[in-house]
Amino acid sequence: MTPETASGTVALAFSGGLDTTVCVSLLKEEYGYDEVVGVTVDVGQPDYEFEEAEETAEALGVEQYVVDAKEDFADLCLKAVKANADYQGYPLGTALARPVIAKAILEVAEQEGCSAVAHGCTGKGNDQLRFESVWRDSELDVIAPVRELGLTREWENEYAQEKGLPVEGGDGGRYSIDTNLWSRSIEGSELEDPSTIPEDDIYKWTENPSGKEAELVEITFEQGEAVAVDGDDLGKVELIEQLNSQAGAHGIGRTDMMEDRMLGLKVRENYEHPAATVLLTAHEALEGLVLTQEERAFKAQVDQEWSQKAYEGLVDAPLVSALEAFVDDTNERVTGTVTVKLEGGHCRPVSRESEYAVYSESAASFDEEDVTGGITQQDATGVAKYHGFQSRLANRILEDAKKGEAVADGGSEATDSANGESED
Repeated sequence: MTPETASGTVALAFSGGLDTTVCVSLLKEEYGYDEVVGVTVDVGQPDYEFEEAEETAEALGVEQYVVDAKEDFADLCLKAVKANADYQGYPLGTALARPVIAKAILEVAEQEGCSAVAHGCTGKGNDQLRFESVWRDSELDVIAPVRELGLTREWENEYAQEKGLPVEGGDGGRYSIDTNLWSRSIEGSELEDPSTIPEDDIYKWTENPSGKEAELVEITFEQGEAVAVDGDDLGKVELIEQLNSQAGAHGIGRTDMMEDRMLGLKVRENYEHPAATVLLTAHEALEGLVLTQEERAFKAQVDQEWSQKAYEGLVDAPLVSALEAFVDDTNERVTGTVTVKLEGGHCRPVSRESEYAVYSESAASFDEEDVTGGITQQDATGVAKYHGFQSRLANRILEDAKKGEAVADGGSEATDSANGESED
């Protein structure tokens, strides 16, 4: 689809920020669509974002649909915990939200008889791929004005001023901010320079932890899914929100990193993810108690593959379904409690309990003479003798071979000297 060749109605992923506000005007003026409907999907954004989106939609004369997808998103977030999901060291957030948002927008577009769906993503980021992997399975046209017209945020700001468009792009459009139940990302402006030290005011969920007294929090898991905090059973959304508040007060869950995007670009990203940090830390600690060594080693590979597909927005891929079969099977025993300590911007497990613990206190104790089941400490002597045997043998053979070469070289030189021959 090219500008000025379209018609009918297009459903736009609408936040009321700079990008999507500009897109409303461009979809009509440059692409020729008769009507633009804005679809705002609730995945846990703060209330003021919905108020701003509603005000912007009204000012633009755009019909707005608001879809509540918090429960669906929370389900996916807790599924990500079971897979210990992260990407290059930070908990996935925006990546998990995009497929949920894309599906909700597509449903509205099909219900309203739209001929196309559109987003305000650039051609440099990941979100274009995550949205379109869902949308391109439909018969609707996919429109990406920012990418197709090669727009910059500077151009968008100038265009919005010229057209008198209402813009609330997060800090007046200075930063590109994405917030959901699981994480908050901040990028753009001076943060694009990796040498820039961010001001603390870019963070909203996490406080400066200086002087804050440490806090112990107990997380209860059932088959790998967090169900309670400090003994209080909570719904998925409420549980995440509570931990965001508790852990955020200790400055937990900040990430400042250089991230490798799917298109190969390296970008500087800042994230906040207090609840995600706590739940991932606690879950991995409980897995360490109940899973065998072999399960943990293999699951690390499974988790990495799951995380990569989730980062790509492909949570419905056949591979993901197969990976989740293993994740769910191992997590059937990940039931119990973990106590984490929140202190000074850090979260660490300090206690864990489970009826499925693959652990014997008496076997591991230094105060017990024997191990268990008739196994004594002396039985380890044979194991110790064999341990590293092949490596030692290989090193010895290599060393002997080098000595042999040295002797051979030395003998040759001695013979040459005796015959009066020399290279000097």
